[in-house]
Amino acid sequence: MTSSDATTDPAPQSGQKRTSRPALRGVLKVVGIGAAVLALLFAGSRLSLLPGLDSLFGEETHDRSGPAVLKSIKDMSAYEAASGNFQVVVDLEKDAKFLPDAVRGTRMLFVGAGTVGASVDLGKVTEDGVVVNEDRTTAEIRLPHAVLGKPALDPDRSYTVSKQRGLLDRLGDFFSDNPSSEQAVNQLAVRHIGGAAKESGLTARAEKNTADMLKGLLGSLGFERVTVRYGDDQG
Repeated sequence: MTSSDATTDPAPQSGQKRTSRPALRGVLKVVGIGAAVLALLFAGSRLSLLPGLDSLFGEETHDRSGPAVLKSIKDMSAYEAASGNFQVVVDLEKDAKFLPDAVRGTRMLFVGAGTVGASVDLGKVTEDGVVVNEDRTTAEIRLPHAVLGKPALDPDRSYTVSKQRGLLDRLGDFFSDNPSSEQAVNQLAVRHIGGAAKESGLTARAEKNTADMLKGLLGSLGFERVTVRYGDDQG
């Protein structure tokens, strides 16, 4: 008898399961495809910064807004004689009494920039508020005091420096289209800007500019002396 070199695998013992190689290869293939997709997405975010690849991975912005609709028209009689530019750094922090900041709490550092105008309402001048002599060479005008307008926050010059949020606040911002924290810092910035405008002497500047404007206008019409007074001012 001659010996044979062929060998046969021993039969699996009872209780042992043989691993299915085709099934294992299928699982590895799915995992590899998923990893490749994630790598492609990550690479796309990086490669979009390179020249020539922006068209492939870059973002596109589409403005689908409807046309602006005119709601009302208001005739203005006020002369805006001065305007101030203001900037404020808002540091707003909100804490929960019995929860740590990592769970519930927010802190925002926001730079708010805006303008405030000061105007004199010429439409409030009464009939006896303008006195002209017979020769039309002198005139005395009494005007109401200048008032401040509402602060207008400039979105192009306002920005958030930092924002820290707890876990619950992050979840709330995720499900909210208009986070309350953003609205709160905007309102606080407007309030601080309005307070700074009251202390800036902006109304006094507006009254001086209005008086200079009227004196120049009436002077060009032949008036030699023009006196402008505000409110009950007798000076």
